[in-house]
Amino acid sequence: MKQIMIMLLGLLCLAGCSSPEKSKEITSSLDSLFSNSIPSDEPGGAILIMKGDQVIFNKAYGLADMETKTAITSQTLFNVGSISKTFVSNAILILQSQGKLSVEDAMDKYFPDFKNKEIASKVKIKHLLTHTSGLPDNRQTKSDFVFYLTAKDAENWYPVTQTDTLVFEPGTRYEYSNPAYNGLALIVEQVSKMKWQDFVQKNIFDPSGMTSSTITDGPHPETGVAHAYLNRGGEWIEKDYGEEPTFAAAGNGGVWSSVEELAKYEHALHNGTFLIDSIVDRSQSITPWSNWKDATEPFIGWSWFIDKTPDGLITVGHTGSQGGFLCNYVTVPEKEILFVILYNTPRDVDGYTAFITNWLIQNNWLDESM
Repeated sequence: MKQIMIMLLGLLCLAGCSSPEKSKEITSSLDSLFSNSIPSDEPGGAILIMKGDQVIFNKAYGLADMETKTAITSQTLFNVGSISKTFVSNAILILQSQGKLSVEDAMDKYFPDFKNKEIASKVKIKHLLTHTSGLPDNRQTKSDFVFYLTAKDAENWYPVTQTDTLVFEPGTRYEYSNPAYNGLALIVEQVSKMKWQDFVQKNIFDPSGMTSSTITDGPHPETGVAHAYLNRGGEWIEKDYGEEPTFAAAGNGGVWSSVEELAKYEHALHNGTFLIDSIVDRSQSITPWSNWKDATEPFIGWSWFIDKTPDGLITVGHTGSQGGFLCNYVTVPEKEILFVILYNTPRDVDGYTAFITNWLIQNNWLDESM
């Protein structure tokens, strides 16, 4: 880690001191950072940086499959973890734009099996989208480990519907909830009258040109995707479907995609391909709450997390972590910047995210031509 930090500082100095003519040299140095910190015979990842329609950096490192020794490429499909939630959220917004549901709809409209009817009438779709429902995550994933290895969306959502109490009143606080997005996926199925995976395929993947992206619906194919790994005592162990509980529950983390296809997703989002600009803008703006009681101010839109860069620019994005997969999807709308990091083992994604951000700042957000 110390060696990586020294390299980071050196590259930042190079970026800050360079002229436009040295842009290629700077990008080459960025490549050196990742290639030197990710051994070619270990699990690794892919990184893509894009400004507008121009791909600035697109490289892959390490192995997608330790058994077959298949190398990762920029087309390799990774499980993107909770970045999947943005697809579920967009599916909800598509249905709302079609007049088929409203984010103001309460749970009692879709789930009559809610044990507590008062809770079902209080909690609305908008609360699930923003992790402000107050519903507890009461799944017994540790005591019923084997069940949750194969439990899908419905099985992961059902325990939540049986709660007698809320952790807090809806819209007053934030508490991240995976089951909330299992519930949202089931709402998409009810309203669209098709598998939610098929709805996303038809309404988001296909129009965006995401031809190889897919979504878990029970077991995922053993080939054609990256496997995830953890290092335990110097040995790599697989940690994805079949080893990680709740992996089959797709609403919270079932999308598999590549850095190149996520770039197509971003392009489609901001070109009105499947949602008009005003809806996308609203989804990527902080949702205010009149009865907010948390010490931390709201910071989430319709699934998207909103933050700021060190120089004060707004960022919109989502992280993803599931099994051994660790990912980040970050946009800086004012500068038309996207960068995506997909890894199939937990490496220093936060450190890489901070470095890429600072690298872009030092390069004036690539306002000058590469």
